[in-house]
Amino acid sequence: MAGRERWNSRTAFVMAAVGSAVGLGNVWRFPVTCYRHGGGAFFIPYFVALLTAGVPLMILEYGIGQMMQGSAPRALGKINRHTEWVGWFALLVGLVISIYYAVIMAYSVEYLIYAVRGLFAGGTMAWSSAPEGFTGTYEAAFFARTVRQHSSSASEMWRLVWPLVGGLAVTWAVVYLILCRGVRRVGKVVMLTVPLPMLVLAILAVRGLTLPGASDGIIYYLTPNFEALKDPATWLAAYGQIFFSLTLGFGVMIAYASYMPRESDITNNAFITCFANCATSFFAGFVVFSVLGFLAYQKGGVDVATVIDAGPGLVFVTYPTAVSRMGEFGRFWPPVIGILFFVMLLFLGIDSLFSLIEGITTGLKDRYRLLSQKFLTGAVCIFSFVVGSVFFASRAGIHWLDIFDHWANDYGLVIVGLLQCVIVGYFFKTDTLRDYINRVSEIKLWGWWELCIRIITPLILGYLIFSNFIAELTRGSLYGASGTDFDRYLWIAPVSFAGLFLVAFSLARMGKVLALIGFGAAVALLTWALLPASAPLSAAALSGLAAAVLFGGLYICVSIARKSKDGIQ
Repeated sequence: MAGRERWNSRTAFVMAAVGSAVGLGNVWRFPVTCYRHGGGAFFIPYFVALLTAGVPLMILEYGIGQMMQGSAPRALGKINRHTEWVGWFALLVGLVISIYYAVIMAYSVEYLIYAVRGLFAGGTMAWSSAPEGFTGTYEAAFFARTVRQHSSSASEMWRLVWPLVGGLAVTWAVVYLILCRGVRRVGKVVMLTVPLPMLVLAILAVRGLTLPGASDGIIYYLTPNFEALKDPATWLAAYGQIFFSLTLGFGVMIAYASYMPRESDITNNAFITCFANCATSFFAGFVVFSVLGFLAYQKGGVDVATVIDAGPGLVFVTYPTAVSRMGEFGRFWPPVIGILFFVMLLFLGIDSLFSLIEGITTGLKDRYRLLSQKFLTGAVCIFSFVVGSVFFASRAGIHWLDIFDHWANDYGLVIVGLLQCVIVGYFFKTDTLRDYINRVSEIKLWGWWELCIRIITPLILGYLIFSNFIAELTRGSLYGASGTDFDRYLWIAPVSFAGLFLVAFSLARMGKVLALIGFGAAVALLTWALLPASAPLSAAALSGLAAAVLFGGLYICVSIARKSKDGIQ
C-alpha cells in the first residue's frame, strides 16, 4: 500500500512485537500457573501448546497483516467483507483490556513513588510501617486500604481514588506521547523499553538467587508432578497461558505486521517473538520463586506454598513484603530493589499497553483516513482514561478489574482466535496464505501448520469457550458475585461484552445483521419473561444473550459461505 508507514527496521518490528507479548503477566501468571499444574512437568503441555497454537496463530496473524497491508478489520475484510467485524471485535476487546490494564500501571506508579520516598526515609518502606496495635500482614492491608482504598458499600464504591487517577493520567499521557507520531517513534522507544526490563530482571535474578532460602523456592518451582499431566485442566491451562501471553486475538500483531513490506520474512519473526516471550516467562519464574523462597525463610522456614499469592497480589503484596525484609542486608537495599522492580513493571507494561492502543488506532486510521494519527490517539487515550477512572480507579476497582478480565479473556480473546482460524482455514484456503508465507520466509511451512489452523487449534479454543460457558450456566450467579452492594452492578460487564458485538457490526456496516439481532433480542426477552422466577439469573441472562445473536450469526454464516473467495478484494 503506497504511503503506508514502515518500521525503521526489522529489528524495530521484532522488538515491538516482543515488547507487546512480554508483559506483566510474564512476571506473575506463568510462574503460578506452572506451580499449580505440575511444576516442572507443566513445561511439557506448555511446549506442545506453543507449537500447536502459539506459533501457528502468530504466523497466521503476521501473515494476513503483512499480505493484506492493513489493520485487523481491513485484513479480515479483504478475505471476505462479511468477516471484517471480527477484526473490529478483536480491537474492541483489546480496548477493554487496555483500559483495565492501565490501572495496574497506575498501581506501579504509586508504588514506585513510595519506593523512591524510602531512599529519603533511611530505607523504611511505607508499605511495611504498620501502625501501632496492627496485627496481620500490613503489606496486604496497605494495598487494600492505602493504594486501592477498597470499599464495596453502595455509598462509597463509586468514589474515585485520586492517587490512582493521577497514575492513570501519567500512564495515558506517556502512551499518547509515544504513539502520536506513528510507528517510527514506537520503533525508537522499544529499543529502550524492551531490553531494560530484561536487564532489571537479570539483576533481580542474581540478587534473588543469592538470598537465603532461594534454593527452596527454585526447587518448589521446578519439581515435576507428572500425575498432573493426566488432568485435562493442566493442558487447558497451558493453551490458555500461551494464547493470552502472546497477545493473540487483540489485532495487535496484524497491525504491527501491516507496517512491514510485503516481502519481509514472516516465520522467522513469529518464532523469535514466541520463543522470546516464553523464555522470559521461564526466566521470570526463577526471579519470582527465589524471592518467595526467601520470604518463606524469613517467616521461619514455612512451606513456600503458604506465601504464594496469585495475580496482582503477587506483585503488590508478596513482592513488597520481600523487598521490605531485605533491610537486614543494608538499609538502602529495600528502596533500591523496590525501585528496580517497579521500574521493570512499568517498562513491561507500557510496551503491551501502547501496542494495544496502536492496534486500535491503526484500524480507525484505515477506516477514517482523513483523521490524523494525533487526533485518533488522543481520542482513544482520553476515552480510556475517563472510563478507566470511573470503573477501575474507583474504590471497587479491583472487583471491576476481575469481572471485566473474566469476560474479555475467557470469552473475548478465545472467540477471536477461534474465528480467525475458521476464517483463514475454511474461507481463505490455508494453502493460499501458506504459499505466500513460504515465498517470503526462510523457514517453510508444511502440513503441520494447516493441521493446527484447521483442526487442532479450533478444537482446543472451542472446548475452552464451551467449558467456560457451561461454568457460567452452572454457577448459579453471575461471575464476580461478592455478597456485597457491588453485586447489583454485575450485569454491566456481560451487557458491555454483548455490546461489543453490536459496535463491531456497526463499524463493519452490517445493518442487516443488526436488524436480525434486534429481532433475536425481542425473542430473547420473551423467552426470559417466560422463565420461572426460580431460574438462576446467569442461566436467564446467558440464554437471552445466545438467542439474541442466533439470527445474526446464522445470517453471517450463510453470507460468508456464499461469498467467500481466495483472493484479495
